[in-house]
Amino acid sequence: MARRSRATRLAPPSWLTESLRPQAAPVPWAAVARASVALSAPLAVGTATGRTGYGALVSMGALSGVIGDTADAYRMRVFNIAVPQLVGALGVLLGAVVYGEGWTAVAVLTLIALVSGMISSIGAVASVSGLLLLLNAVVGAGLPLPSPWWLPPLLLLTGGGVVLVLSLIAWPLRAGTPERGVVAGTYRAVADLLEATGSRGYDEKRRALTDSLNHAYDVLLARRARRHGRSRTLVRLLAQLNAVIPVVEAAAAAQLRPTELGPLPAAYPAAVRQLADAVEQGRAGPAPAPVLPEPGGPSTRALDEAIGHAATVVHEPEPDPYATADRLGRPAGLRDRARRAARALLLSGASWRYGLRLALCIGLAQVLVSVIAVPRSYWVALTVTFVMKPDFGSVFSRAVLRALGTAAGLLIAMPVLAEVPRGWWDVPMMAVLAALIPALSAKGYAFQTAAITPVILLLSDLLNHQGFHLVLPRLYDSLIGCAISLLAGYLLWPESWHTRIGDRLADAVADTASYVSLAFTTRPGRDEPARARYRRRLYRDLSAVRSEFQRALTEPPPVAARAQAWWPLVIAVERIVDTTTATRVRVEHGAPVPSPAEVGAVARELADLAEALRTGEVLPEPPEGAIAPDCALARLHHEVHAARAMAR
Repeated sequence: MARRSRATRLAPPSWLTESLRPQAAPVPWAAVARASVALSAPLAVGTATGRTGYGALVSMGALSGVIGDTADAYRMRVFNIAVPQLVGALGVLLGAVVYGEGWTAVAVLTLIALVSGMISSIGAVASVSGLLLLLNAVVGAGLPLPSPWWLPPLLLLTGGGVVLVLSLIAWPLRAGTPERGVVAGTYRAVADLLEATGSRGYDEKRRALTDSLNHAYDVLLARRARRHGRSRTLVRLLAQLNAVIPVVEAAAAAQLRPTELGPLPAAYPAAVRQLADAVEQGRAGPAPAPVLPEPGGPSTRALDEAIGHAATVVHEPEPDPYATADRLGRPAGLRDRARRAARALLLSGASWRYGLRLALCIGLAQVLVSVIAVPRSYWVALTVTFVMKPDFGSVFSRAVLRALGTAAGLLIAMPVLAEVPRGWWDVPMMAVLAALIPALSAKGYAFQTAAITPVILLLSDLLNHQGFHLVLPRLYDSLIGCAISLLAGYLLWPESWHTRIGDRLADAVADTASYVSLAFTTRPGRDEPARARYRRRLYRDLSAVRSEFQRALTEPPPVAARAQAWWPLVIAVERIVDTTTATRVRVEHGAPVPSPAEVGAVARELADLAEALRTGEVLPEPPEGAIAPDCALARLHHEVHAARAMAR
C-alpha cells in the first residue's frame, strides 16, 4: 500500500498527461509528401546554384505554407495559403527595416505583436496570418537577411507558392472530391449514431457527428462565401447536407424510445451508409427507395420519412438552388464581411486583451535580449509567439508542452547538426525531417513542436553556419520564452484562473429556451429555416462548451478541478438539447401537441437557468403544476429539472 501511494505521488499530474496523450489521427500521407518535397527541393536548387542561403529562405516560406495547409477544399487552400503568405512577407519586410536598430526594434515588434494578437480573433485565416506576420517580423529583425530589401519577402513568397502549387496539382482531376468526402463522412457519422441508439456509446457518437456537421458546413459555406454566383455542384452538396439534418433529429427521437422496444433495426444505418456512398461517388438519377421496416411509432416514422427525403435529395440531379439559399441564408457580401471583421477587431474586448497580452510578452522578450547579451535572441520572441497564440488552447499547457517539445526536437537535431556534413547531405535530411511535421502535427502541440524544431534549426544553421553550437542556446532561449509567457501572459491575467464553461453553458441554455419557444409554437412546416438556424446554433454552442471544457482540463489546479465540477451539468445541458430536438420530432409525427402555457413554462425555466449560470444567483423555485405528467414536454421538463438541481 505504501509503495502504491509513493508511486501515485510520483506520477505526473493529470493535466500534463492529458496534454501529452497523442491524439488518434490518421497520417496525412499527401501532406507528408508535399512537405518533404516543398522544403527539400529549394535546398537542392540552392546547393546546386551556390545560393544555400536563398534556398533556406525559400524553404522557410514553404514551412509556413505547410503549417497553414489545413483546408480540405481546393478553393479554400488557395485562400488559406496565399493570404497568410502575403501578410508574412509584409512581416519580414517590417522586421528587416528595424534590424539592428535597438529600442526602435523593440517598439516596432511590440506594436506588430499587438496587431497580430488582435487580428487573430477574426477567424482561422486571420489567425494564421497574424502568426506569420509576427513570426516573420521577428526573424527579419533578428537575422541578417540578403539585400536588396525586396529579396527576402520574394524568397519567402516563393516557398509558399511551391506549397500552394503542390497542393493544387490534383485539382483538375479531383475537383469537388474533398467537398463530397466531408458530406459523405457526415452521412457515415449519422449511420454510426443510428447504430448506437439505445446504447452507452450514443453520446460519444453524437459528439463525433456534431464535429462532422460543423466541419462540413464550414467547408461548404466558406467556399460558398468566396464564390460569385451559384455553383450547381456546391448547391447540390449543400442540399444533401441539409437533407441529413432531419435524420439526425429523428435519431435523437429514436434514442428516447422505450428500452423494451429493443435496438433500432440495422436497416436504418445501412440505408444511410448507402446514401453516403452515393454522395461520395457523385451518383445522381433514379434509384430504388430504401428498404426499411414498418414504422412502429412516432420516432421510427420520423426516421423513415427523413431517410426517404434524404434519398430523394441525394439522387436528385438538379436541386433547387433558391431553396438551398433560403434555408441557409445568403452569404454576406465582401464589403459586409470586411465591416464585420473590422468591428470585431476594434470593438471586441477579447481582441484587445489577446493583443495586449501578446504585445506585453513580446515587448518584455525584446527588452530582455536588448539588455542582456543573448546569442541569436530572436528565438526568445519566436517561442513567445508560438506559446501565446490565442486560439491554440491553454497558455499554461502550451508553455509546458513547448518546453518539452523543444527538448525532444533538440535531441533529434543534435546528431543532425553534429554529424551530417553541410552541402548535398542537407537535402535528404530536410526531406526526412519535413515529412515529420504533418505526420506529428495531427498528434498534438508537443509533437508538432518536436517536429518543427529540428527543421528550423537546420534552416538557421544554413543561414548562420553555427552547427552544433546552435543546440544549447536554442534550449535556453526556449525556456526563457516559456517563462516570459507564463509570467506575463498567464499569471498576471486574472482570467487565466477562471474557466468560461459557465458562460458557454449559459449561452447554450438561453439558445435552447429560444428554440423551445419557436419550435413548439409554430405549425409543422412553418418557419423551418429559422428552426434550422437555431438547431445549428445549439449544436455549435455544445461544441464550444466541449472545447472550453477540454481546454480547462489542461490547466493546473485549481482550474482543472473546477472544470471537473462542471462536468455533470455539461452532460445535463446536452441531454436538454437532445430531448428538445427529439420532442419536436415526435410532435411532428403524431405525439400530443403541448399547450402555449406549457411551452412558456419550460422556456421560462430554461431562461432562469441560463441567467443563474451566467450570474451565479440562486435559482427561483418553479411553479407547481405547470407541466402535466402526460404532456409532450414532460420528458424535457424532467431534464430541465435535473439540470436546475445540479445548478443549485
